[in-house]
Amino acid sequence: MQSYSQDLRERVLWALDRGERPRSIARRLEVSRVWVYHVRDREQKTGKRTSFQIGGHLRSRVAEMESVLRAWIEREPDLALSELSERLAKQGVLIKPGARWHQLNKWNLTFKKNPARQRARARDVQQARRAWVEALPSMDVEKLTFIDERGHRPA
Repeated sequence: MQSYSQDLRERVLWALDRGERPRSIARRLEVSRVWVYHVRDREQKTGKRTSFQIGGHLRSRVAEMESVLRAWIEREPDLALSELSERLAKQGVLIKPGARWHQLNKWNLTFKKNPARQRARARDVQQARRAWVEALPSMDVEKLTFIDERGHRPA
């Protein structure tokens, strides 16, 4: 959503300076009465007559640590994101998982899949296939082909 124009803010402040009531200003300029109060309060509290800056001013907490993170991942390609968070916390950097993932993705840093997890998944798939075959005794089991944990068909 776009913020209101600076010209509209100036017209609101000018009308308030003339003594116009916020409700009549809102009705005449087709804005909400609450927004008129926000504009007035911002000028009174901060002296600023402009809107708040939207975006572009945030910088990642790990932006300067790219070389460190790359070194960690290069040394241990199977490093889990939770372990990465623990290491960052020891460095005094607390970062939420979404922000951490976003920054790593921005740097094109990917993690290899955990081999143990892949083997476990392959075993689960094999067990599911065997259960399926046992549930369907009318099928010709000799024609079915099974795949081992590395994705190869046994000879």
